[in-house]
Amino acid sequence: MLVERHPLGYLALAGRVFGLLVIGAPVLWSKDHWAVASLVLLGAIMVACAGLDHVSSRFDQFSPAPEAVLVATVCSLWVPAQSPLVAALALPALSGGLRRGLRGVLVALTAEMVVLTVITVPGWLPDVNPDEALATSTWLLAGLGLGLIGAFLHSVVRREPSPSEPYVYARSLLRQLLDLSSGLDSGLDPQVLGGRILAEVRDELPTSTLALYVAREHTVTPLVTTSVGEPRDLEECGMVAVHAWSQSHTIVDGHVFAFPLTTGMDTPAVIAGVLSGRLDNQRFGLEERLRRLSRRLEPSALHLDTALLFLAFRDAASAEERRRLAREMHDGVAQDIASLGYLVDVLVAKPDAPEVPERIDVLRDRISSVVSEVRQTVTDLRTDVGTSASLGAAISALARSLSEVSGIPIRVTLDEHPARLRSDVEAELLRIAQEAMNNAVKHARASTIDVRCQVHAPQALISVSDNGLGLQRGRTDSHGLKIMRERAMLLNADLYIEEVPTGGLRVSVWVPGAARHDDQTETDPSETRTVTA
Repeated sequence: MLVERHPLGYLALAGRVFGLLVIGAPVLWSKDHWAVASLVLLGAIMVACAGLDHVSSRFDQFSPAPEAVLVATVCSLWVPAQSPLVAALALPALSGGLRRGLRGVLVALTAEMVVLTVITVPGWLPDVNPDEALATSTWLLAGLGLGLIGAFLHSVVRREPSPSEPYVYARSLLRQLLDLSSGLDSGLDPQVLGGRILAEVRDELPTSTLALYVAREHTVTPLVTTSVGEPRDLEECGMVAVHAWSQSHTIVDGHVFAFPLTTGMDTPAVIAGVLSGRLDNQRFGLEERLRRLSRRLEPSALHLDTALLFLAFRDAASAEERRRLAREMHDGVAQDIASLGYLVDVLVAKPDAPEVPERIDVLRDRISSVVSEVRQTVTDLRTDVGTSASLGAAISALARSLSEVSGIPIRVTLDEHPARLRSDVEAELLRIAQEAMNNAVKHARASTIDVRCQVHAPQALISVSDNGLGLQRGRTDSHGLKIMRERAMLLNADLYIEEVPTGGLRVSVWVPGAARHDDQTETDPSETRTVTA
């Protein structure tokens, strides 16, 4: 029966073959027939064991013990201790480490030591001197070293990647970025940095039009422009800037010029401008001035490139949130506003109809509903843990606002110790609670919602329960649960979504180390507060 192909199986076979070639070269050179026969026997043993590892699942379970036993037997009975073939004792440990990790190394060395002990101790081999014992021990230790290397490679290749690993790595980089940002005296606003660069260029060159272009995809776009000349001057600057960026060198065309801003490795931007018409380029030495200016602006180009990278990172980090808001605006406010347009059309078409007053009342109610939904969206965006007294206070504020808009009572139970969680943990937990409450209001058709916030730093538990429809079939355009799972994964926390026995749904999240508490868990009343929104 074929077994699953091991990712390091071929490497283990290559290690055996290479090892035999290295230790066998002196043997072949010496033309010692007995040693050559022993080399061939060792090679046959290793190739056979490698093949059996692949075709026999039972043999693969015991690998590398059979190979180690056979190699140790050959080396102890037929190979003199002074022969280079004794080095073959190190190869089973290497293949065992590659295929089985540290366990394979220990199995191979233990099997070899047992065989050597059984054969030498009873006195079956006469004249076992200290030199032979030293040679054998040396190659066993070498096998231990090679086996540990193989075990390390095994652990790297066989390690299952954690879904949260990219987030953990990103979190460490973000913390480094926060630490570094305090030392950025120029800031990270591309507009401000671009304005400073243009001011430095104006101090050097008398220009009527000046613009800074940044690279975007396959062209350049203006970031900052200043012009007191003709409108067509900016058009000419744009065309020359594209050529200067694509060719990565300075271009002078009459009174129009452009030169790239380089950081030494990249070209993040291009400066283009139009000189005053009264200047003579040759006498003014424009090209030499542009070369000096380009070298002098390299530090500023580095600052600008850093700011542009930070802007791109910020846009990428908020892209999913922007898409979620766009979906909610399209499915909610946009549809409501469209329905208002239909009502207005009916009123315009039949202004004297008897049902006009009733329809005006409907129009007023729908306008109030749209305004309330927009206010709720603004509240969700503006609510932040950093401005609140605690995580529970921030969740209570969101629940109060959501209850006022939806008309659904939301009860918030707080159980918080004075010590607070880290700010990033509180922020993610707040957004998870917000998403869970929004889902309960919009999709569950619940008549009541219970929110529990328990914070015993560094442990925390947030649960949102409703008495609605329970777990429903997910929509293809819904990403709320996915976002909550990603936020929990970022905290290395656990997210549970379960149906309540009495009806409805419960969404719970708790951070590592926090024991789960059911609704019946008893808490100290002095530490618990209930807020009804």
